Amino acid sequence: MSITLVGKILIVEDSPSELELMSRYLQESGYNVIKAAGAKEAMEKALLESPDAIVTDVVMPGMSGFELCRSLKKHPQTEKLPIVICSSKNLEIDRLWAMKQGADAYITKPYTRENLLRTIKSVVIRNS
Repeated sequence: MSITLVGKILIVEDSPSELELMSRYLQESGYNVIKAAGAKEAMEKALLESPDAIVTDVVMPGMSGFELCRSLKKHPQTEKLPIVICSSKNLEIDRLWAMKQGADAYITKPYTRENLLRTIKSVVIRNS
């Protein structure tokens, strides 16, 4: 028996091509997608639209995905929101740092559709 989860996912990615690819993967799997091109926009959308999870890049102009994660985990309205860090940084220290900032999962680029969906499902189930 498989479990199908449909929810609202906020994607934070400054690369338009990565943003579209991830959006397509999630929408084709039944998720509603909210897009943000940077951390500041993501903070606003997280507060206004109450997503079920956030997937964020690390390297972005202005505020990094690590800083975004830390800010979301400190805010009472978003502190329990599952966060997946999705980055091309694939050193163990990056993964450890992400978890120390409050991330629930860390996946590296390039990722597969299955890897992305499995990771999102696991953090949403864990936090439901």
